[in-house]
Amino acid sequence: MGRINVLDAHVANLIAAGEVVDRPASVVKELIENSIDAHATQITVEIKNGGVSFIRVSDNGSGISPEDMPLALKRHATSKIQKATDLNAIFTLGFRGEALAAISSVSKVRIISKTKDAPNGTMLYADGGEILEVGDAGCPNGTTITVEEIFANVPARRKFLKKDSTEASAVCAAVEKVALSHPEIAFKLISDGTVKLESAGDGKLEHAIFSILGKDFAKRLLSVKCHGEGIDVYGFIGTSENVKPTRNFQNFFINHRYVKSRTAMAALEQAYSSYIAPEKFPSCVLFIDIDPSAVDVNVHPAKLEVKFSNEKLIFDTVYYAVRSTIENNTERPDLVLRSPVATFTRPATNAFVPVVDRVDRATITPEQLKLDSIGDLPFYSKVSDDFREQARKELNIPSRYAPAPADTPKFVPKTDFADEITPNSNAVSKNEIPLPDYRIVGVAFNTYIFVETEGKVVIIDKHAAHERILFENLRGKLHDATVMPQILLVPITLGLSQSDFNAVCEFSDSFKEIGFDFEVEEKHRQVRINQIPSALKISDVEDVFATIADRLAEGTGDAIITKQDVYEKALYQASCKAAMKGGRFDSESDVRFVVEKVLSIPDITVCPHGRPVVINLTKHELDRQFGRE
Repeated sequence: MGRINVLDAHVANLIAAGEVVDRPASVVKELIENSIDAHATQITVEIKNGGVSFIRVSDNGSGISPEDMPLALKRHATSKIQKATDLNAIFTLGFRGEALAAISSVSKVRIISKTKDAPNGTMLYADGGEILEVGDAGCPNGTTITVEEIFANVPARRKFLKKDSTEASAVCAAVEKVALSHPEIAFKLISDGTVKLESAGDGKLEHAIFSILGKDFAKRLLSVKCHGEGIDVYGFIGTSENVKPTRNFQNFFINHRYVKSRTAMAALEQAYSSYIAPEKFPSCVLFIDIDPSAVDVNVHPAKLEVKFSNEKLIFDTVYYAVRSTIENNTERPDLVLRSPVATFTRPATNAFVPVVDRVDRATITPEQLKLDSIGDLPFYSKVSDDFREQARKELNIPSRYAPAPADTPKFVPKTDFADEITPNSNAVSKNEIPLPDYRIVGVAFNTYIFVETEGKVVIIDKHAAHERILFENLRGKLHDATVMPQILLVPITLGLSQSDFNAVCEFSDSFKEIGFDFEVEEKHRQVRINQIPSALKISDVEDVFATIADRLAEGTGDAIITKQDVYEKALYQASCKAAMKGGRFDSESDVRFVVEKVLSIPDITVCPHGRPVVINLTKHELDRQFGRE
């Protein structure tokens, strides 16, 4: 007797349900996607007990005709595709025809729907995949699907569900993703009678982000827009201060379909190199529009994974779109003080009379008099900073730190723009603007420089700012340098996995472009490296080469970008070591150098480790604190 059995439709649907439906959130996702494909402009989701006992999704879409209603629950019955060639260009969110069949096989389902031209609607009721009733029903245009008692007939699956609050959170997250992908649709989520989410549906992505992800998240975003080789990348990315401990706030949409793309995530995170702390993750709401024939969404029934015909092209486009946006960002955070404890009902009198003139000087203590005086500011320590000087020698940076004279002049407003910075000051020259009028108020804790300019006080972390200046200077020299490969007297033999070896063979030109030269031995999957980039240490060759090969194999990197990333990380320590140190005295010329760089180069916003360089304290905020408004 043969051992191969043909499964009946009921068992096949239960197997499919295990792939499509694993919790209430996946049911909601599938039903919402059907509503979107039906051209709905309003979608309401209602759940009870986290969706375990009750789910209802209502829309105002095109509806289901009476003759199609009995077919809706059949497996692989779909209106999205008709023939095999349609799989080459999927324009809809659903197309497999498995969702409703899988959902109905593990729950009780009621569908009420009406098309625009039908005189009345149709109702269908099914339990455990078996249709029990079909008939007429009065209802508005669109479709309402109710799902009750998920996995009631599969207790082994039901026991793996989490507690109701956890399942409700998962449903909310699923609705959020879909709502972000379609800001032109008004979404509403009701959980146990409470509205948890509501979007306007006005087509403006920034409004959807505000209502779904919150005000604090929305106000710390940068707009991205890029087009290249048939790919459009647009949306928003988080600023360097809008980072998270996980990737949960990375939202990618391929042709308006939420996906988890390793290629896009890698491009995003590598683009933030030297702009955020290495242990943090950037956030984004990014759309990638591409020819449907160049992307395969038929990878998994859940349709969260996709494959691209050209992973490297996707990586490069996303990387450069994000990187250029970050590098051109000139926004610096404002320091927001606490709300005033009291509100003044009348304007302050004698506002411009010095406070010290309105009190009895005889009552002022010697300590207060010291604070009132404008004595010399201790910007220079007579104890030489041997550590920093040694670092500058190692980096071949000319020293500008000559001891200041004993009578170092006080800081005065800068008004003469004709004076240029010392030629050997290691200035970064990109995106420079005219230096504004400014006055250095002082240095607090030998760390923070306070500068008055253009109606605000600019607070500069001198170490972070100087570190960024040095880093940009060193990086500019590195990128401008001609690739000068070095030939190895003793070649390095490196064994690779099959996928990495295939990537090396396929992208051999990319390796040679950055200075590598090698021979391949296919039998043993080995690479014999004869030449390496000049700036690369021998001890790092194997790691760098293998990293590039692995990223190319996985579609999560580019040879040139990976090389730059490795080199730039080596500059972090060098620039940090050579920069001015917080808590140590520095001369007026050194402080002024950093100030003028920060004021004239607006895109100096964070240090290479992601810490803010500058915070603005506006006069308006100070006036508000002191009741001068």
